[in-house]
Amino acid sequence: RSADPYSGTTMSDQIGLAELGQISMRALDVPRAIAFYRNVLGVPFLFDITDPPMGFFDLEGVRLMLAKPSGEHDHPGSILYFRVDDIESTHETLVVRGVSFDQGPHMIADMGEYELWMAFFKDSETNQLTLMSEVAKT
Repeated sequence: RSADPYSGTTMSDQIGLAELGQISMRALDVPRAIAFYRNVLGVPFLFDITDPPMGFFDLEGVRLMLAKPSGEHDHPGSILYFRVDDIESTHETLVVRGVSFDQGPHMIADMGEYELWMAFFKDSETNQLTLMSEVAKT
């Protein structure tokens, strides 16, 4: 019988992981992905590396790394949810910039004090991205 490594632990025994420092997104064409995130989405660009090619962006203190995957790291990326104040105008701006949405802005859930709205689209590398907004009830 194997011992359960999680039994008997208390909060004081555990490391408290609570802050995200970096997210890595798969990019088969790193320069194209950098251009999409910088020029189309307007994500603040930090720097890039040429060998191996990688691009880095600032998401309000969380670093986004775009990199060509290899070996066991070659898999679809996580979904990034970009919080926006006005989902309708952000959607319109991105459509004008050439972004094709899988689903436009729509209500996902009534959260009581506000409605949670989302809109789904893909980046230049076919990674799923989402706009999310907490819309005040009128």
